[in-house]
Amino acid sequence: MLEQIEFTTKNICEKTNNFKPHVGIILGTGLGGLVNEIAVEYTIPYNEIPNFPVSTVQGHSGKLIFGELGGKKVMAMQGRFHFYEGYNMQQITFPVRVMKALGVKTLVVSNASGGMNPKFEVGEIMIINDHINLFPTNPLIGKNIDELGPRFVDMGEAYKKSYVALGKKIAEENGIRVSEGVYAGLSGPCFETPAEYRYVWRIGADVVGMSTVPEVIVARHSGMDCFGISIVTDLGVEGVVQEVTHEEVQHIARMQEPKMTLIVKEFVKRL
Repeated sequence: MLEQIEFTTKNICEKTNNFKPHVGIILGTGLGGLVNEIAVEYTIPYNEIPNFPVSTVQGHSGKLIFGELGGKKVMAMQGRFHFYEGYNMQQITFPVRVMKALGVKTLVVSNASGGMNPKFEVGEIMIINDHINLFPTNPLIGKNIDELGPRFVDMGEAYKKSYVALGKKIAEENGIRVSEGVYAGLSGPCFETPAEYRYVWRIGADVVGMSTVPEVIVARHSGMDCFGISIVTDLGVEGVVQEVTHEEVQHIARMQEPKMTLIVKEFVKRL
């Protein structure tokens, strides 16, 4: 893996004139609009990057964006990779390894999710303060590469507490309602059954989705600090489990995109 990371990093550096990003951003379903706020300097399609998977999901365009946001040098993934697409955990999280190699110190992740917390509404914006890994595997399983991180990773602060506080402060200053809670990551691609929603709620999660957790695990393994934010696009509350489609998820996410964009842009500015 080290050779792949080094080869890919060198290739990207050649294409971006050795651009050195400080913040990495992974844009989830319907949240690619943040790119419009970035003063873009370089754009590279995933299919032009060696060792990169290619996003196969509607709403994930598949480009690496390099530029400036809020006065900071950033790189953004416009489209992420998912376990349910058939990629393994190392492939899904490979871009996070490359981000670290390029100099990224802070990772910002966003996603769409189903909400089990009965206090939540469709369109709720939730700042992630912790997660539960319900994927059938973990991206760190296998031989540990010491150059990338320690064998055993402390996940006591997977999402940096000061980042959670900053995100909530920014939302309050701008009159944006946000919640705070726990994200559970499942493999997908089917949406959860009522019993599964009930189960995930009872073990301590407020929302559930099909991404983010592997990326954050690898980011923490790499020594990066993480900020996560989620849009509740459907409800799985006991007694009110809604029928849901991917198109509806994208629609709700697009409606809330300006608020999410404002929070993330201001967050990056204040880092």
